[in-house]
Amino acid sequence: MDNRNYYFTSESITEGHPDKIADQISDAILDAILAEDPVARVACETLVTTGLAFVSGEISTTCYVQIPDIVRETIKEIGYTRAKYGFDYETCAVITSIDQQSSDIAMGVDTGGAGDQGLMFGFACNETEELMPMPIMLAHKLAMRLTEVRKQDILEYLRPDGKTQVTIEYIGGKPKRIDTVVVSAQHGPEVTLKEMKEDIIEKVIRPTLPGELLDEENIKYYVNPTGRFVTGGPMGDTGLTGRKIIVDSYGGVGSHGGGCFSGKDPTKVDRSGAYMARYAAKNVVAAGIADRFEIQLAYAIGVPEPVSIFVDAFGTAKIPEEKIIQIVRNHFDFTPKGIMEKLNLRRPIFKKTASYGHFGKHDPDFTWELTDAADALKKAAGL
Repeated sequence: MDNRNYYFTSESITEGHPDKIADQISDAILDAILAEDPVARVACETLVTTGLAFVSGEISTTCYVQIPDIVRETIKEIGYTRAKYGFDYETCAVITSIDQQSSDIAMGVDTGGAGDQGLMFGFACNETEELMPMPIMLAHKLAMRLTEVRKQDILEYLRPDGKTQVTIEYIGGKPKRIDTVVVSAQHGPEVTLKEMKEDIIEKVIRPTLPGELLDEENIKYYVNPTGRFVTGGPMGDTGLTGRKIIVDSYGGVGSHGGGCFSGKDPTKVDRSGAYMARYAAKNVVAAGIADRFEIQLAYAIGVPEPVSIFVDAFGTAKIPEEKIIQIVRNHFDFTPKGIMEKLNLRRPIFKKTASYGHFGKHDPDFTWELTDAADALKKAAGL
C-alpha cells in the first residue's frame, strides 16, 4: 500500500475545447448511425480548425445519416454560434471522406472476435463516492461548472473553450487538501483579468470544490495565468478526435493502453474493453476486496477471449491477487459479444460520454458504472 506523502495533479477540459469538439462530433455521428443500425461498424475521426470541420473514417452500415447536419448541430449545442468566435456552426465548412470498413477486419469481427489487437485498463479506488481518483473528479466538476455558468449566462463574457486542473496533497496515501487550482477560460475582450479571477473563484471554484479540502490560507489559485484567453476554440488550436485519452479516463492515475474511445462502435475493444475493465474494477472496489484496483485486458484481432488478464491491487487487497483474478474471470465475460450484451452497448448513448470523462458519472446509460456485481464478488471472496 502506498503510504507516501505526495502531490498529484489531473486536468479536465470543457466541451468547447477543440479536441472535445472533435470527440463529440465523432460520437454524435456514431449515435446517429447506431440509432438506425445497431450492428453498424463505425470508426469516425474528426479534425476541427479555423472555419473547418473534417470528418473521415471507415463506416459500414445499412443506413444513411446526414453527416454535415450532425456536425453543425453538435457545434451549435456546444455554443459556437457567432462568427466572431472564429468558428461557428452556420459558416464553418464541413468536409467528409468516408470509406467502408476493411473486409479483412470484418472477417474476424463478424465471428465474434475483437475488432483490433490492443491492451486496455480499468481502474477504481475508494477516494470518492464515484470510486474514482479525486484529482480527476474535481477537475471534471470544475469544467462542468465552467460550462454551466457560461450557458446559464451567470458569467456572460465566457466563451466555450476552457481547461481546469486540480492538485491534491496526499498524506499517507490519502487525499488531505487541495493545493492548487488552475482554470483557463476563454472570454470576451471586454472583461478584465481582475474581475474574471474574482468571478471564477467565487462562482466556479468555491461552489464546486468540497469545503473541507479548501485550505484558503494555503491554496493557490491560477485563473488565466497568461493574462488573456480571447482567441480560443478551433481558431486558437486544431482539435482532433482521441487526443485527450487521459482526460477521458483516470487523469493520469493508473495505466493507459493508448487507444481512444470516441467515434468507435462497441466491437472496437479500445472502447468496450476499457468500459468492461472499469466495470470489473469498480465492482471489485465496491465489494471491499481492494481499496485501489487496476485490471489490464489484452486482445488479438479476431480472437474473442482476452489473451491475458492482469490485476494490481497496489497492496490494498483483502485476499490474494491470484484469487481475485479467478473471481474476476468467473464473474465477467470479457469477449466482445459478452461485453456488448452485458453493458448493452449497441445503443446511441456515446455522445454524452465525450465530455467530462467516460467514467465516474451518475447516468443510468453508463452501465459500466453500475456496482450490481459487488455482492456476488464479495460472497465469492468470502468477505
